Amino acid sequence: MRTSEDWRSGLPHLLPAGGWRTRFAPAPTGYLHLGHLVNALHVWGIARAFGGTVVLRIEDHDRTRCRPEYEHALLDDLEWLGFTPDVYDVPSFRADTERHPARQSNQDARYGAALDRLSACGLVYPCRCTRRDIAQLVPHSPGEEARYPGTCRDAMVPTAETFARRVRVSDECIRFHDLRLGALEQRPQQQGGDLLVRDRHAQWTYQFAVVVDDMAHDIDVVIRGEDLLPSTGRQLQLAARLGRTRPLRFLHHTLLVHPDGSKLSKATHDTSLRDLRAGGATAARLLAEAARRAGLSDVETIESRDVASLFAGN
Repeated sequence: MRTSEDWRSGLPHLLPAGGWRTRFAPAPTGYLHLGHLVNALHVWGIARAFGGTVVLRIEDHDRTRCRPEYEHALLDDLEWLGFTPDVYDVPSFRADTERHPARQSNQDARYGAALDRLSACGLVYPCRCTRRDIAQLVPHSPGEEARYPGTCRDAMVPTAETFARRVRVSDECIRFHDLRLGALEQRPQQQGGDLLVRDRHAQWTYQFAVVVDDMAHDIDVVIRGEDLLPSTGRQLQLAARLGRTRPLRFLHHTLLVHPDGSKLSKATHDTSLRDLRAGGATAARLLAEAARRAGLSDVETIESRDVASLFAGN
């Protein structure tokens, strides 16, 4: 794994030639904070510097935690910051004729069709296991991923017993190149085991929905935080099984963390951009603070129109 922070100089040679697509995909489960701003800086900065376009997607698959007020707030924050998506309205993701971002909550039919395709290949099975069941079967440290042991894989659980579905994950080694970290490899079966794609409440999971969405949106480059790096191999394997042939590149950037090493999170109520705005912070100063803490720049202010300069010419 490459650790040197000179990775920006290699971007012109590693990104797709000509026009390409990336996406900014927040989940409306809370207000945006500086960690989200770091991601936005990378997404818009790299796209603006190297000929990419930005798709806005609202990842609201978790109906128990997503709230309309959070979505309205994040759209307002993006406008205030000056981050305007190039593809805001995606016709195939509309639930009606109103103009709005692509939302996962509108896509049951699309996800269902993808699940049917995997089922036709014999890759899907019902699973009655809860998170507590798995934790008891597979002891693991706090924050460590618990590997599903395959309890229901061959148990012939009746399909009507549960909405939950898992996809069989093979034991192959998935090799890929990260635009910042270099050559990497993962074994999804050893990491997390068979993949939960729909939970017992009939909600589609993040791991499944983003793969289907990235195919539907013709996404070429996924730019996200290092916390999602372990998901890459399983998502690439799943995409291949769904018939993806369009090459997909990844860039996993550093995260903002607390002194104890924990990442900034909505769940821990880290100071939101809205609170910082209310306290008098300007967009230019918040952008500069995020860039400084991400190791991208040490300027005191930066305008959104200038974020490309954080990546171009390095």
